[in-house]
Amino acid sequence: MPTYLRRHAPFWISIFAGITLWEIAGRSTSAAFMVPFSETVVRLWQLVKGGEFLSQLLDSGKLFLSGFILALVVGMPVGMLLARIRTLRIGVEPYIMILYATPMVALIPFILSMMGFGFAPKLLVVFLFAVFPVIYNTVEGARSIKPELIEVAKSFRSSEWALWREVMLPYTLPYTMTGVRQAIGRALVGMIAAEFFLSATGLGQLIMSASQNFDTGGVFASILIIGLLGIGLTRLGLVIEQHFARWRQ
Repeated sequence: MPTYLRRHAPFWISIFAGITLWEIAGRSTSAAFMVPFSETVVRLWQLVKGGEFLSQLLDSGKLFLSGFILALVVGMPVGMLLARIRTLRIGVEPYIMILYATPMVALIPFILSMMGFGFAPKLLVVFLFAVFPVIYNTVEGARSIKPELIEVAKSFRSSEWALWREVMLPYTLPYTMTGVRQAIGRALVGMIAAEFFLSATGLGQLIMSASQNFDTGGVFASILIIGLLGIGLTRLGLVIEQHFARWRQ
């Protein structure tokens, strides 16, 4: 068996088994509760042909990318700064842990009362869902750097910028990418939650509309797309991590 097939066979076997179970379960239960995979694909194609689905997907994609990129831009430098400045970390870490453990859905009514409807509050929800895994894992990665590495860099009279560039960033990157992969899933959840509770747009609106019209196929078609996006983006994050952190392997 070729190396590629041997390496990825468990993944594709798992996908095939999941689709088979979905098909069997959908044909064994009421259509109001669940539809088979084949009918879900047919309904997805109908939505795509109708033209509405692509526009809703683009709306959700814009929200997801904006919130996720903002979480990376803020989370990575903040995490490294907290790891480098011990006093700041001790003062701020309890609040980060509290917010990390807090169900962000519980903050949506507060965000609604403070910012109203529109794109900005939805962006804030996605950002809050995604930023804390990035911060937490970046801090843990920077804190795990061996003190000997820092001392060697200082013995060669490295500047603070060189220390960050040559030691802290390369060593921390794999940990940060772990946080990024976690943030992808949380950002997708935040995207749907924002579209549910703040203003009905994108895939969230599609799911709500299908649910209200008892269109189970439409609901599962939207969920299928969200799941595929999650898998694809997570795999992309893994490829990026392997590219920039080959030394860890």
